[in-house]
Amino acid sequence: MRKALPDPQIEARRRQPPPETVDPAIEALVHDIIGKVADKWTMLILEALHEHGTLRFTQLGKAVGRISQKMLTQTVRQMERDGLVRRTVHPVIPPHVDYTLTPLGESLGAAFCGVWIWAETHHAEIERARASFAGREAVPQLSEST
Repeated sequence: MRKALPDPQIEARRRQPPPETVDPAIEALVHDIIGKVADKWTMLILEALHEHGTLRFTQLGKAVGRISQKMLTQTVRQMERDGLVRRTVHPVIPPHVDYTLTPLGESLGAAFCGVWIWAETHHAEIERARASFAGREAVPQLSEST
């Protein structure tokens, strides 16, 4: 994922202390958004559109790879509903539809760019931890009841 420019509003809020109370509506929205973007297809579509700009439906499917037409349709519809993607139908024969990220979708991509950078920065540490864990799992563990 290419590095996105930081959002000045978000960066200003990061410098402030956390709020004393949390608005339940905001908390519910955060849980909803995390649930959706944690879905691998949403993240892959977000990344494909961020990298390539506007794509036709079939191009988007190829850019994402290994996604069924049904899942691609469901995911882009949900993203359109949430205001992350703009769907444009061209009235030609045969008709074609293309998708592009909205400014809201771009800003979500920028927010998750930090996760990409974090993973890139800590890749070696994560691989060492996984190898260490796998090594411990290979050794029979003593039962907790003994």
